[in-house]
Order: sequence, then structure tokens, then C-alpha cells
Amino acid sequence: MKRIINVDEVVLERHEHGDKFSAGDGAVGTMIGSRLLGASLIVVPPGKRAYPFHCHHVNEEMFVVLDGVGEIRIGEGTFPLKAGDVIAAPPGGRAEAHQIINTSDHELRYLAVSTMIQNDVIEYPDADKVAVYVGSAPGEEPGPRTFNFRGHLGARADYWDGE
Repeated sequence: MKRIINVDEVVLERHEHGDKFSAGDGAVGTMIGSRLLGASLIVVPPGKRAYPFHCHHVNEEMFVVLDGVGEIRIGEGTFPLKAGDVIAAPPGGRAEAHQIINTSDHELRYLAVSTMIQNDVIEYPDADKVAVYVGSAPGEEPGPRTFNFRGHLGARADYWDGE
């Protein structure tokens, strides 16, 4: 295992969904032996976004724009991005939700760094859905998870409901 790599060595796995989402995502952290921090190289084609608008209630993320321009949605605001920008995405509710969008006609490349706390709740405000992971952090193999849920929340229930 190498402790130092160049981002040009990162192998990207491509994912796409509909006409909005497309990106290459390469696991940097595992390549260099990182244990408590996750890191990925994200390459987003023009006009696309890598992932849905979301917030983590436990894990924290940070993004470093390596090349290109775009914008980031944070909460109810939208802010321009360019190479050299560093963005914090602390854990929290919908006010901390974020999404990076390539608004240019060139690739947008950024490094996504995150804590790798095994239990997390991720909220997706645009789709009004939630994911709950227990046993492995988001982005890790789901095999070790003792609980794994992604879906829409239903009606609220009292603590004693159904008991």
C-alpha cells in the first residue's frame, strides 16, 4: 500500500442517474491506508452533479475544488465554486444540506473528505427521504451493517404505538 499517491493514479468508477447525475468517483482514502478519514476524487461532467442534495447528521464532509468551476447549494443558498475553494459540510440538519453542481462546459474535479463514523443518518431534502446506516460508514461496504434503511419516512408514531 502506498501512503502517497497522485490524483492521476485514482481509478474512477462511473455512475449515472437520469439526466442530472453523472460522475466518476475514485476511492483515495483506501488507496493510501486512511482509517478514520474517507477521501474520494470526484469528477463531474459539464451540467451534471455527482450526488443528490443531502446532509449527514453524524459524519462531516469537506470538499477541495481541484479544477473547474461550478456552484454549491448549502441549505437554501447557492454559492459559486472555483479551483482552490475549500468547503466545510459539518453534520447537521437541512440547513447543512449540500450539493455540488458543475455549471460549466468543462469537467469539475474535487476531493471529497469525510469522517468515517460507522453510524449515520443521511437526509435528502429534495426527495424527502432518509438513509440510516449502522455498522459501516456511508461509502463503505454494507456487509457489516446491522441496520441499513433508505426510504421515505411514513407517519410519525408514538413510542408505545403497536406495543
